Amino acid sequence: MADNLQEQLYQNLRQALLSGRFQPGERLKIRDLAEEWGTSPMPVRAALQRLVAEGALEGEPQRSLRVPVMTRERYLQILQVRQSLEGLAVEDAARHLLPADVQVLRDCTERMEAALNARDVQGYLDANSQFHLTLYGACRNPTLLRMIEALWLQVGPFFNRLFTEADLSLRLNDFHEDALRALEQGDGAGARKAIEQDLGYCGQYLLNLLELENGGRLGAR
Repeated sequence: MADNLQEQLYQNLRQALLSGRFQPGERLKIRDLAEEWGTSPMPVRAALQRLVAEGALEGEPQRSLRVPVMTRERYLQILQVRQSLEGLAVEDAARHLLPADVQVLRDCTERMEAALNARDVQGYLDANSQFHLTLYGACRNPTLLRMIEALWLQVGPFFNRLFTEADLSLRLNDFHEDALRALEQGDGAGARKAIEQDLGYCGQYLLNLLELENGGRLGAR
């Protein structure tokens, strides 16, 4: 029973990180989370420690943990690895996608478009994470998928910053639609190119943002 509760809490926290529900630097207090979920602190602490071990959270004094603060250097390193791994996963997944998977991807693009029009940041991020992780999950390579998800746990909280400028957010769904069209045509290379363009476009914006915030100093902290 305790193990099941811990696993449920872990999965809830993990999904929250993947979909950007927590902000970089945000502190997560064990007692506050336990009260929110109506449980004792022990399973919450265990779930959080698993995420610390995965690099998704870091320790803080006074029995709290926090989402790591993102730096330009760290984000650039993660982005370079993501482009290679996620591109590989997309091209492999294109050979294995089922009609039900394609329908999920189509639904996600429609939800993202609706969320952008409504300026619904969390709605967009939820659909965005589902789109990407559904697509990568079809690659049938568990090792590759674990590596991708580990990186997403580290960058998911930072995706909120994509909505600081309206002009950029209006284009956020373009590459998803390009990837979906390629997948529907069985074009794995085309889908890979679209996803790599998506990562590059959003990644460059976020890298520029971090550089501005650090006063032009690369790799601050």
